[in-house]
Amino acid sequence: MTCAWIANSHGCKVDEGSVHPCIINGKDYGQLLYTLGVLGWLMLVTIPGGLFAFVIWLIVLILHRASWRKRLAAGVPPPIPRPPAAV
Repeated sequence: MTCAWIANSHGCKVDEGSVHPCIINGKDYGQLLYTLGVLGWLMLVTIPGGLFAFVIWLIVLILHRASWRKRLAAGVPPPIPRPPAAV
């Protein structure tokens, strides 16, 4: 959205089809605006992927916590790791 706002405020055209020249203060920012615009499409994959990973992590966390509570309720102490062996 910022990319489109910058392009519109300077009278430039931005789309995902090709790079269009966009001169701002004597410098061409067309490639940068094109890259920023195309990166917006990346969120279509990353947001659902991140949401899916979060749901999986939450399920594993809930199952782990339930297992931990069952062990504590049964009187089984949590495992204590062994100290490293001295060589």
